[in-house]
Amino acid sequence: MRYVQFMKIGIVGGTGPAGKGLALRLSSVGYEVEIGSRSSGRAAEIVEEAVDSYPDRTFNISGVSNEEAARAETVVLATPWDSCAPTAKAYREILKGKLVICMANALARVGNEFHALYPPRGSIAADVQASVPLSRVSMAFQHLPAKELGEIESDMIGDVLVCADEQSAIDETIEIVERMPKLRGLDCGSLANAAPVEAFTAVLLQLNRLYKTRSSVHITGLE
Repeated sequence: MRYVQFMKIGIVGGTGPAGKGLALRLSSVGYEVEIGSRSSGRAAEIVEEAVDSYPDRTFNISGVSNEEAARAETVVLATPWDSCAPTAKAYREILKGKLVICMANALARVGNEFHALYPPRGSIAADVQASVPLSRVSMAFQHLPAKELGEIESDMIGDVLVCADEQSAIDETIEIVERMPKLRGLDCGSLANAAPVEAFTAVLLQLNRLYKTRSSVHITGLE
């Protein structure tokens, strides 16, 4: 397993709550993180806002363009779900050979509920893999509440379900997950299993609404 403490991770489209929260949490455990946006100025503003929330801590986070974020050693796609595959395709030359982690969920709000949507290949991660066939795409982080991700004074407790078509992509993603205290990464097989994992986010959001909480996933029965 590779030693990844000083790996640079770029979060493409990382200015939303989930991308920003993940950036803070990854930086808090030793990663250098770049938050990307179509506007590097906007990304810099988000970084300043995020780190100002913790004046007593030091973070290695910078705000850059999406293209620059895509040049990092490992890349996370945190764009809106319908932009994930087109964005990855736009940077496919830069992303060749890299681990690309897709954290998006395809959801639509219908009344008081969120309903899962199914992209052409069944999952966003599978669509991304088809767009960048020379990259190693994994799916992860779908079930972690965005707000809680950014609350780094508290450990998150839960399981992160990981799918990918290459075992190396699963292993490297799990290694990143488990650098964050009390999070466990679980190998859930190929991207053929990504569709139900992504879709289950709609169920969690419904539980959060009904029970006024921020739920996550924990699988029992595993050592």
